[in-house]
Amino acid sequence: MQVYFAGALFGLAEKRFNRQLTDALSGRLDGVDFILPQERAQQFLGREDWSQCMFADCLAMIDASDAVLAVLDGPDADSGTSLELGYAHARGVPVVGVRTDFRGGEDRGLNLMLANVCRTLLLEPVDALDTLADRLVPVLAELRTRSG
Repeated sequence: MQVYFAGALFGLAEKRFNRQLTDALSGRLDGVDFILPQERAQQFLGREDWSQCMFADCLAMIDASDAVLAVLDGPDADSGTSLELGYAHARGVPVVGVRTDFRGGEDRGLNLMLANVCRTLLLEPVDALDTLADRLVPVLAELRTRSG
């Protein structure tokens, strides 16, 4: 099973969190491969058309995936992540949303459109990455069973 990881990926903290979470999940789930756009982006940086290439690659990777795992933290979810969720939803790719941020808001701390695009939404204000991974494993395992 292939899972596209959607989330903010610009700062060091974001990139580390993304990598650490996918590593923790990979160690708990056999047969699940995670696509991290932050790592795929390296092949396009330095090109004149880098942004168009990255955009096309992200959409192609969502199309090739069995699910999308999306981090929806912050006062408002990352705009690129929001587009990826809408695209996945329109293409029939199941979305698992994760919000570790404890701040409230419109609909479970999210814009109501994002909250309702998620097939599964984990609202997990946890303090440990391992705890979050443990809570995600059964959700992704169920999707793996359905896709395989």
